[in-house]
Amino acid sequence: MAKSKAEKRRRPGWFSGLRSNFLTGLIIIAPIGLTAWLIWTVVGWIDGFVLPLVPDAYQPDILIRNYFWAEFAKDADGNPRETSIRGIGVIVFLLFTLFVGWVGKGFLGRSFLAWGEGLVDRMPVVRSIYSGVKQIAETVFSQKDSNFEKACLIEYPRKGIWAVGFISTDAKGEVADNSPPDDHLVSVFVPTTPNPTSGFLLFFPKKDVIELDMSVEDAAKLVISAGLVYPNGKPPADILDEKTH
Repeated sequence: MAKSKAEKRRRPGWFSGLRSNFLTGLIIIAPIGLTAWLIWTVVGWIDGFVLPLVPDAYQPDILIRNYFWAEFAKDADGNPRETSIRGIGVIVFLLFTLFVGWVGKGFLGRSFLAWGEGLVDRMPVVRSIYSGVKQIAETVFSQKDSNFEKACLIEYPRKGIWAVGFISTDAKGEVADNSPPDDHLVSVFVPTTPNPTSGFLLFFPKKDVIELDMSVEDAAKLVISAGLVYPNGKPPADILDEKTH
């Protein structure tokens, strides 16, 4: 039976197939390429910062030239060949950081750190910068369970408009003491799109917060993608219907 003209028009052409394959290739290559480029760039940045601090006698190219492959480290004219091994600075940085952490856990290290922090506390501007950076570092690199608890939906910035947020902790201190007695407040971080590291800290009554089943990581993907990626396959409207009915 002969196919109709409409069926022939619906059949994708070779150009559509090429475009589909190209876009699929981009989806596969782009994350891998960008991740590799970012790692390569960060490693190069660390090398460029750390290696100038290493004495000349311990520079990687000097060590290779003097102790390893002496002939290979020379060019055809017998002159020393420039040797650049990316990642040596990262290794030096990791070893130095491990050493500092090991010393910092000891009695002498803790005593020296307490003395240094006491000295910094007497410097008006420096103490503000140091305390802020220290608090951020302790929050980011802390080994304690101090991450966001759950992803949630809240009505923000007004009734009828819903936003994805992250529940951090129950309200404490003055915030809890001065809140209405009938409201159990929780602190919710509402991230911005596409950069979820910035946002707003809001305090909501727990009864007005709808907890989501998706993980915090999946909710972050939803925010970063500007609503294009739903980890559980359901848009927020469907999730809201399930939670409220």
